[in-house]
Amino acid sequence: MATVTISVSDSMASGEERQDLRAALRRSERRRGLLAVALLMPLAIFMLACFFAPIAVLLARAFTDREVPDAWPVTAAALRERQSSGLPDREIVTKFVEELAASRRNGTLLPAANRLNHALPGSRTLLVRTAEALPATSSDAPIDVLANIDARWLAPQTWAVIRQAAGPLTSFYVLAAVDLHLDAGDRVHASPAGQRVFISVFLRTFWISAVVAALCAVLGYPLAYLLSSLPERIAHPLLVLVLLPFWTSVLVRTTAWMVLLQDQGLMNGMLRDLGLLSEPLQLIYNRAGVYIALTHVLLPYFVLPLYAVMKRISPVTTRAALSLGATPAQAFWRVYFAQTLPGAAAGALTVFVLALGYYITPALVGGAGDQMISYFIAFFTNQTLNWGMAAALSMLLLVTTSLLLVFCSRLSGRRELALR
Repeated sequence: MATVTISVSDSMASGEERQDLRAALRRSERRRGLLAVALLMPLAIFMLACFFAPIAVLLARAFTDREVPDAWPVTAAALRERQSSGLPDREIVTKFVEELAASRRNGTLLPAANRLNHALPGSRTLLVRTAEALPATSSDAPIDVLANIDARWLAPQTWAVIRQAAGPLTSFYVLAAVDLHLDAGDRVHASPAGQRVFISVFLRTFWISAVVAALCAVLGYPLAYLLSSLPERIAHPLLVLVLLPFWTSVLVRTTAWMVLLQDQGLMNGMLRDLGLLSEPLQLIYNRAGVYIALTHVLLPYFVLPLYAVMKRISPVTTRAALSLGATPAQAFWRVYFAQTLPGAAAGALTVFVLALGYYITPALVGGAGDQMISYFIAFFTNQTLNWGMAAALSMLLLVTTSLLLVFCSRLSGRRELALR
């Protein structure tokens, strides 16, 4: 009986010890987790404050309108509540006249005029001219006062543009980024043929990026294969030459291509000296120059991930395929090439995504019809200060690139399963 009692007591004691041990282990893991979070917190705060927050603030400009409500707050609020698309009533026009004169004095007129000019060309001139010509007092109806200065105040479209910019949210920039606009009745229409720009620019951007990725694949695959096949004493110096462009500014490399590709440059001079040309080829300020320069700039981004994959592939697999009766071409294609597909896909996707956002190279070596979407984003940001349009174009580029990455990720997963 005593033995049974001792055994039960020992069992209870060992059970309590195991529970204490598990509790101590959980506390230890919790302390390590809190320590890891504390160590990562400064980096997370830095990334949030210096990277994610500025991007979010910029992208929010694609959906917000602040210029018109800041200049004419009462008029903007009244126009937002209107359901009719015709001319506003006397009370709204009276308040607008008062606020228009006040905005000229306090300096908020020009930002509002610039914003409306994006939607309706000529609005800036109309507003500035009207604000300068407003009489101090008048017995006429407010709409007549405006019409006496400019007859465009009797057009419903003028007031519709002000109402659509009355904020705080707007669809103007996003619609304009895909070549659409709202009419006076808030119906979506395609922009006039002469103003449809951005869809073709997006298509051009994706086409150029895809061609550059394909050229990098054609040139980079044999180079990566050579580097992975050579002895290390030879491969390492050659790999340094591949890495050398990373140590040179993109601007310097692009400028060098401008010198090489011009009519009297090294390329045309060499071809003429060989007797292959009588007249110089046009290799710059066109699409050919963009392809050549971008391929050179982005080629290392294809070679390096592919080289890393090729170095991990054992030559035994190819020899085994040959020993089982496969031809050299079959062994390369079905065994070796299949194993390099993840590296090739990663390199091509990296080149494609980087090419989407390149600005300097196409701007310097491309012509007017070869500029990519990054050029227009920089144009709206730095020259016209139309940050809403720049934000809308940036958001569309970000969304389409993200969707493409998700699609390629799923496609590569299915491809990998098929190869297995």
